[in-house]
Amino acid sequence: METHPTKTPLLPLHTPPPPPIFQFSPNCTLFNKNTLCLVLGPLLCLLTWLFLDLGSGREPDRNLIGVLGWIFEWWISEAVPMPVTSMSPLFLFPMFGVASAGEVAKSYMNDVIALVLGSFILALAIERYNIHRRLALNITVAFCGDPVQPRLLLLGICGTAAFVSMWMSNIAAAVMMMPVATGVLQRLPAEGDGPPEIGRFSKAVVLGVTYSVAVGGMSTLTGTGVNLVLVGMWGTYFPGARPISFSTWFMFGFPLALVIFFAMWAILCFYYVSHKSGSALADYLDKAHLKRELALLGPMSFAEKMILAVFGMLVVLWMTRNITDEIPGWGTLFHGRVSDGTVSVMMATLLFIIPNKKREGEKLMDWSACKHLPFDILLLLGAGFAIADGIRATGLADSLSVALSFLSAAPHLALAPLICLVSATLTEFITSNAAATTLVLPILVRLSDAVGSGDMNPLLLMVPGCIGTQFAFMLPTGTPSNVVGFGTGRVGIGDMVRVGAPLKVASVAALALLMPTLGVAVFGANRPS
Repeated sequence: METHPTKTPLLPLHTPPPPPIFQFSPNCTLFNKNTLCLVLGPLLCLLTWLFLDLGSGREPDRNLIGVLGWIFEWWISEAVPMPVTSMSPLFLFPMFGVASAGEVAKSYMNDVIALVLGSFILALAIERYNIHRRLALNITVAFCGDPVQPRLLLLGICGTAAFVSMWMSNIAAAVMMMPVATGVLQRLPAEGDGPPEIGRFSKAVVLGVTYSVAVGGMSTLTGTGVNLVLVGMWGTYFPGARPISFSTWFMFGFPLALVIFFAMWAILCFYYVSHKSGSALADYLDKAHLKRELALLGPMSFAEKMILAVFGMLVVLWMTRNITDEIPGWGTLFHGRVSDGTVSVMMATLLFIIPNKKREGEKLMDWSACKHLPFDILLLLGAGFAIADGIRATGLADSLSVALSFLSAAPHLALAPLICLVSATLTEFITSNAAATTLVLPILVRLSDAVGSGDMNPLLLMVPGCIGTQFAFMLPTGTPSNVVGFGTGRVGIGDMVRVGAPLKVASVAALALLMPTLGVAVFGANRPS
């Protein structure tokens, strides 16, 4: 008997009722964690605006605190993408009377961001010609050991980053060394695809490079602009005193940086490098294989040599633009109008002019390669600088100055760690370390008048305040070099807090130990006449 297929009805026999608009269930799409975090930011701002009374009579102070609560809540909860949150000061600050639109927009393209932009372009050129892979192979061959020793390899990568940071800005050192570090990690499986020890070691490498450039920058005057801010203020407040020379700073800064560096390495090994890490890495890092791979790269090409030459010129220009008061740099030829950002963009421009000698008319870099620039990081930096400018413009900085007056009653031996701790806490929320230093140092000069009948050398307070602003280890927004490490996507805020908190404590302890001993021997105990 012939059978006919069953026909599907044109309309369903029973039309299901439409889903309710508001569905209160665990799977609710309207009332979920992300929505609550999204609403919490504006709610914090509103509550601050309604109920906070600072007693200063300045409405912008209260408004700024409310806006900061909104921004930081969105940053921490990631209720909206981080770059979008980073753009929010562009409309929140004008709307709440913190600053005008033009003033806020300037924060998103200042000299430091120009420095980072030029450095990022140079880093893209290094990646384009696999220079970072060559450097990574050389470092790995030198330090991996046979059999593989993860702690030694981590020490080698971090030590290289710290040494590089001694002679250039922390941002530039981070931008240069992070591709080298990730070049080592590219040989390992992605997190979740291999043993858990591999993922933890990858976090240790990224965090190690991030913090090593900050530690290395402490050891020399040219290592970070914060040290030069101290030198400039010292000359301004005490023009008749002996200036801080490169060698004087190095005698104190290098031993301090050395102690903090090994503390950092020990903390990273404790959290992320277990006794099983060696066997897990051995399957991916074989020294004989690495040597053969390095030999297969062959001699360096013309393009690689030119990029390294441009980078070398950039380092020399950075180091010699402004050295010390005794040895003025080449920047004096331009009457102080040039900066590190000027040099960074100028040398990046050369990459679009010099031919690579691979194809006719092709240059070392072209703009299509710049599509990979991390603009989200640039926006994050811009937001940090906008916040720092807002704190100064509204007068909230004056309120913070009054809050530090309690330090004058502290015992002498407790002053250095207390001042360092205050500076280290403040710098977590002000992206510009130089801005935090500029805020703190004048307060410490006045504080030195009230301590010991004015006989104490102000440097014994100013140096901890200056160095403390470089202990921004806990948040991505603490310093631009932190943003570079966070931008790799291999570490989260939780990882930075886990390592940054004990590292901050160890750094403050090291400074508390060395300042009253080595610091007194180097800088002197008495106030300059």
